[in-house]
Amino acid sequence: MAKKRKQKNTGGSTKIRKSELIRNIVNVFNENTEKTFDYKQIANLLNIKSESQRVFINQLMYELLDEDFLVEISRGKFKVNSRGGYITGVIDRQGVKTYLIPDDGGEPVFIPERKTNHALLNDKVKVFLYARRKGLSPEGEVVEIIKRAKDTFVGILEVSENFAFLLSDNRVMTNDIFIPKSKLKGARNGQKVVVRLLEWEPNLKNPVGEVIDVLGDKGDNTAEMHAILAEFGLPYKYPEEVERAADLIDAGITPDEVAKRIDMRSITTFTVDPRDAKDFDDALSLRKLPNGLWEVGVHIADVTHYVRPGSIIEKEAESRATSVYLVDRTIPMLPEHLSNGICSLRPNEDKLTYSVIFQMNDNAEVKHYEIAKTVIRSDRRFTYEEAQQVIETGEGDFKQEILTLDRLAKVLRNNRFASGAIAFDRVEVRFEIDDKGKPTSVYFKEQKDANKMIEEFMLLANRTTATHIGKPGKGLKAKTFVYRIHDVPNPDKLQNFSVFIKRFGYNLKTTGKNTAVSSAINHLLDEVQGKKEQNLIETLAIRSMAKAAYSTENLGHYGLAFDYYTHFTSPIRRYPDMMVHRLLERYLTGGRSVNQQEYEELCQHSSDMEQLAANAERASIKYKQVEFMSAYLGYTFDGVISGVTEWGIYVELTANKCEGMIPIRDLDDDYYTFDDKNYCLVGRRYHKRYQLGDELTVKVAKANLDKKQLDFVIA
Repeated sequence: MAKKRKQKNTGGSTKIRKSELIRNIVNVFNENTEKTFDYKQIANLLNIKSESQRVFINQLMYELLDEDFLVEISRGKFKVNSRGGYITGVIDRQGVKTYLIPDDGGEPVFIPERKTNHALLNDKVKVFLYARRKGLSPEGEVVEIIKRAKDTFVGILEVSENFAFLLSDNRVMTNDIFIPKSKLKGARNGQKVVVRLLEWEPNLKNPVGEVIDVLGDKGDNTAEMHAILAEFGLPYKYPEEVERAADLIDAGITPDEVAKRIDMRSITTFTVDPRDAKDFDDALSLRKLPNGLWEVGVHIADVTHYVRPGSIIEKEAESRATSVYLVDRTIPMLPEHLSNGICSLRPNEDKLTYSVIFQMNDNAEVKHYEIAKTVIRSDRRFTYEEAQQVIETGEGDFKQEILTLDRLAKVLRNNRFASGAIAFDRVEVRFEIDDKGKPTSVYFKEQKDANKMIEEFMLLANRTTATHIGKPGKGLKAKTFVYRIHDVPNPDKLQNFSVFIKRFGYNLKTTGKNTAVSSAINHLLDEVQGKKEQNLIETLAIRSMAKAAYSTENLGHYGLAFDYYTHFTSPIRRYPDMMVHRLLERYLTGGRSVNQQEYEELCQHSSDMEQLAANAERASIKYKQVEFMSAYLGYTFDGVISGVTEWGIYVELTANKCEGMIPIRDLDDDYYTFDDKNYCLVGRRYHKRYQLGDELTVKVAKANLDKKQLDFVIA
C-alpha cells in the first residue's frame, strides 16, 4: 500500500518538476542574457544535487535548443537566443496579472510581478523582451519608467514620531507612501492630503513622497469632494491669476458691438434650466413670421468673444476641457465671473450670443436657417419644473410660446426615432443635501417634456452647425471640424447582450440595417419599463454601445441617428463647443481650414477629460450613497443582483438604487464558483445559483466611506 502511494507521488512530482524546471531554467537564462551556462552550472544555481535531475536538466536544455530558445555556443555551453530587444508601451492590469500594451499595436507582453520595477497602471514604460519559447506568450521585464501616468495620490495621513505614511485611497497604488517629517507641509495625523511621488527605488517596498496639499479633516464634506477630484487628477480650485484675469473682463455690449450683430432683444426669449443652475448658456426665442413660418432662435452664450486664443483663461479652459458636476457642487471650466456672470444668459440683461435661427412650419420642417452672432435679452428664467407646469396645465408665463415649442419639439423627437435614434432616458439618482453636505434623502430625476423640449432644439442646433460645415455642397471639400461621434455597436457585445436578456424572456434583433437594430433596442427599452430588471437591462444596453467621443473624423452619431453632429450649445461648460464656435466664425468669414492633427489632439484630450469628469461624478454619487446608507446599518431592503464577479455579488436596492456588495466569503452555505459566461455564482454542493437580475432581500452590514463601499449580507 505504501509502495503504491510512493510510486503515485513520484510520478506526480516528476510531471510537476519538469514544468517547474523548465520555468526555472528559462528564468536563469532570461535574467543573464549575456552569459553562457552548461547543465552543471544551471544545476548549481538551482541548488539541485541529484545526479538524475542534473542529467534531466541537460536533456531539457537540448529541448530548449530545439525550440530556438537557446543557442549552443560550444559543446554543452548554451546562451539565450536573445532576439527580443526592447519595446515601449503602457502598463495594463488584468485581474492580478500585469501586461505591457505595446505602442506598435503588437500582442500584450506578460510582466511577472517581481519584474514590474514598481510600474503602475497606465505608466509609459520601456520593457526588455525575453527570448520567446514556441507557442507561449511574450514575456519581459520593465527596465525603465518613461512617464508615470499618475504621480500624485490622495489618502489619509498616518503620522508617527519620526516619519509619516500616506494610506492611499487609490487601488492603483497598493503600497503606503513614506513621507519624511520635513515634507509634511503642516499636515496632521488623520487628515486627507495630496502627496506627490518623489522616488521609488527598485529594491524598496515603499515609495517616498511629499505632501503638496492639505485637503482637510477626514469626513469633512469639502475635503472629501476635493479628494475625489484630486484622485482623478481634476482641479478643485482656480489659480488666482486666472480669476484676476477674468475679473478684468467687461461685458462690452457697446453700440458698435451691437451694430455688428442681429439685434433680437425685442423678441420673446427665455431660458429653461435645472433649479440649482447658475450658468445659463442657452436660450430659446419664438415669434410668428409674416410668411406664416415660426422663427425659432437657439441662442448660445458667445464665450469666445470674451475668451481670446492664447490667453491665460483660454489655456486653463483647454486644460480642464469640461466643467465637473459632483453631487453637491459644480467645478466650472471657466471662472465664475464669466460662467455665472458675463456669459450667463440671465433675465433682463443684454447678452452677446451665437445663434442658429430657424424658420419652421407647423410640421417642424426647417425651411431656412441662419448661423449668426446676435444680441438677446432674456425675458424670463424658467426652471424645468416651472416649464413643465406650463406644459401640463396650459397656464403660466409665455404659455403660447412654451406650448408651441413643446409641440414642435415632439414632432422633431418623433422624426428622430423614426430615423433610428435610441431612447436612452435613464433615471438619475439625486440627493437632497443639508448645509453641511450630508445627504438627507434620495430622489430620482426623470426626463419630462420640458427637458425634452430643450433637448430637441439643442440637438437641432448641433446637427445643423455640423452639417453646415461637414457637408458643404457638391464639389466642395469639407474643412477640418470638431464632431461629436458615436460609432455603431460592437457586434460581439450586442450579441452577448442579446443572449443574456433571453433569460428574462426578451429577444433582440442584432443584425440588419442600423434602423432595424436601433428600433429593436427601443422596443426592448419600452418593454422593460417598470420591471424589476429595468435598470439592469438599461445599464447593460448602454455598455454594449460604443462610447461617444470628439473627433475631426466624422463617423456620424449612431445613438441619435444623425449623419453629422457636433457640440455647439454649451461653451460655458465644454471646451469642444468653444472650438466649434471659433471654427464656425473662421469658416463663415471665408477662413482657410485649420490643422487637422492639432485639432484631433484637442479632441482626444477633451474626450479623456470628459471621461475623468464622469468617473469623478460617479465616485461622488457613490460616496453620498454610502454616507446616506450608513444611517441604515442593520436595516433590510429588497434589491436586484446588478453585478456578479469572482469576489462577490453586487445588489442594487430597489427603493433608492444604492448599490452594495455581498462578498463571496460571506456566502457560507456552500463553496461558490464564478460562471463568467452565465453571469452567476454556482454552489458546488447544492448547485444554488446567484444570477444577474435575481431578486434578493439584504441587510446593510457595513458602510465604508474611505473605500466608498457598502457591504450587504443576505437577510
